[in-house]
Amino acid sequence: MNITNLFKVSLKAVANNKMRSFLSMLGIIIGVAAVIIMMSIGQGSKESIRAELSTMGTNLLTIRPGADMRGGVRQDPSSMQTLKMADYQRILQEKKFVTKVSPEVTASGQVIYGNNNTTTTMYGESTDYLDIKQWNIEEGECFTEEDIKKAAKVCVVGKTIVTELFGDNVDPIGKTIRFKSIPMRICGVLKSKGYNSWGMDQDNVIIAPYSTVMKRIAAQTFFSSIVCSAITEELSDAAIEELTQILRDNHKLKDDAEDDFQIRSQAEMMETMSSTMDTVTIILVVAAAFSLLVAGIGIMNIMLVSVTERTKEIGLRMAVGATGPVISLQFLIESVLISVTGGLLGILVGWGASTIIVPMFGMPSSVPLWSVYVSFLVCVLIGILFGYIPAQKAARMDPIEAIRHE
Repeated sequence: MNITNLFKVSLKAVANNKMRSFLSMLGIIIGVAAVIIMMSIGQGSKESIRAELSTMGTNLLTIRPGADMRGGVRQDPSSMQTLKMADYQRILQEKKFVTKVSPEVTASGQVIYGNNNTTTTMYGESTDYLDIKQWNIEEGECFTEEDIKKAAKVCVVGKTIVTELFGDNVDPIGKTIRFKSIPMRICGVLKSKGYNSWGMDQDNVIIAPYSTVMKRIAAQTFFSSIVCSAITEELSDAAIEELTQILRDNHKLKDDAEDDFQIRSQAEMMETMSSTMDTVTIILVVAAAFSLLVAGIGIMNIMLVSVTERTKEIGLRMAVGATGPVISLQFLIESVLISVTGGLLGILVGWGASTIIVPMFGMPSSVPLWSVYVSFLVCVLIGILFGYIPAQKAARMDPIEAIRHE
């Protein structure tokens, strides 16, 4: 019997038991759809995070204080005071692979205008900060270098601050708000960025001259961090080496001493987040893949029942010349037909759910094409692996005993 005839016989056998075949396929459909949906959510989340980080500049570099050992106890980096004005000024003087630099001082608290108030964070920055973080001014203008020299009480605010303090359709330019009892005049409004992937409102922000925040609000002489922009993303490593050497020299660190600062690039953060999302995706896919294992066992169970029910048919085929390998191949084809058909339906369901239903719940989704190919291949393997035992059972039957079977 040739392959074409075997395929026709197997297809007819599957069609003769439509409900049983569909129920066998159902496990495969659910399993494949679940795997594709999990992969699409994982891939979509990774792409969303990468896009979010890219909006802050792929060549962004952040210098933060490093942890230090004091009395045998490692100190919290946030409590260290290793970044000073001298570091910022020397970076400005000696930088070659860095284009923009901004020292950063932060303070959290309540901002008030009239009877309205909200809690926010004020960032003390230089005029380069907006370019480094790719912020745009929508109304008004940014503060100037002269404002920084004078520690002027001016600021740029995000859209959330405007809405919370002034309401809609109100021009806030020139109005004075109070942050920790310090009056600050609004000179500009930032273009809205909305919420990021971590659920943080990026528009709930106030940006002021770093000198103003240091002297009038935080009352400190050190920086929380220094943010820089490398010339290009490819030169980020060279910029990190340059900044490291400048800061080590400025801090007079010996050759064998550890850095008392940390420099992180945006590319490094992207890599870390991508690695984390890959791990989460693998966990989700493995959990979903267990349903494929259960579906495979279901197919094997149905095929064993089918072999038992068709014992007399198998005996008759053997009596008229069908060999054991031919009988085995027939049942393998039936198993693969059920598995692959269920897999194709599962791919359609998974793709449809990923592109239509998942986005309706506000979750990012992107179906990687390779997940479709892998799902199809897995379905073929499931059909072969879980159809093998029933096929061998059918092939090893004694034709005489099979014909006598009632």
